[in-house]
Amino acid sequence: MSATDMAAPPGGRIRRGRSELFWIYLFILPGLALTALFVFYPMFASWYFSLTEWNGFTDAKTFVGLANYRELMSDPLFWGSFGRSMIFVFIGVPLRVVLALILAIVLNNVIRGRLSTFFRTVFFLPVMAAASVIGVVLTFVLSPSNGPVSFFMTQSGLADTPVEFLSDPKLALWSALALHTWKNFGMTLIYWLAALQTVPAEYYEAAEMDGAGAVQRLMRITLPILIPFAVIIIVLTANENLHAFALIQALTGGGPYYSSEVVEVYIFRTAFAPDSAGGVPRLGYASAAGCFFGLATLVIALLQGWALKLVADQRARLTK
Repeated sequence: MSATDMAAPPGGRIRRGRSELFWIYLFILPGLALTALFVFYPMFASWYFSLTEWNGFTDAKTFVGLANYRELMSDPLFWGSFGRSMIFVFIGVPLRVVLALILAIVLNNVIRGRLSTFFRTVFFLPVMAAASVIGVVLTFVLSPSNGPVSFFMTQSGLADTPVEFLSDPKLALWSALALHTWKNFGMTLIYWLAALQTVPAEYYEAAEMDGAGAVQRLMRITLPILIPFAVIIIVLTANENLHAFALIQALTGGGPYYSSEVVEVYIFRTAFAPDSAGGVPRLGYASAAGCFFGLATLVIALLQGWALKLVADQRARLTK
């Protein structure tokens, strides 16, 4: 509190404080209004729509209660898409987080200067490109008929016939996962590089004076300090891996034979591009799928945070 505020009478300070709060809330109001309009309203509306049978084109909504959820629980296509989304989480996230951490340590401690900046830029460039654009371009790159990848593999003897990365049911999902990992790898790398900047250089200097090697410094100093950041990075990466709609829709559209369809693509197909029920969109049923998937991802995020907190607490007890 300034000297002028201290000299002012209590009533004046209160009025001034209220005036400041008024302007603060006034500037926040547009953001809150937009958030309510484009975030909270759609969220609550989805819960309501999930309890109705509605095609999205008319005002006629039939309240069906939990019928959409019961149908969802018995739909093998939904559970198949749910399982593929979990593959993106439980396989894609550890792969991306670990590889990004290794590369971040190398760029932070081994490769320095302009060369380090060059590699950081190279890995971050795909993040800046739109997923849909990358998906369209990669369909040509991976084309078995005239794509450069298949041409190189057949000419070099790595494959006898052109490889159908996106049209083979056994390869489509894994190809999409690999491309999604490559496209967003730079973001996780930046997270780890930022976390590494928080490790005090004095710790490394003291450890070197005590004769600790590079591996010991990594295990005893770097990794324990990074554990709190790992919780955030894993949750953020899992959230990104659960939102792979644009890339997969551009690459395969969920095909062939639903083999690469994740939950987001399933919801889109049910709501806007139905191939069943006479081709009639089912926004109520799609809303039920979205609400269920949202709850499932929330539970997964909470479990991840809880498990990593247990690991951090255990490590803290061991280091005492």
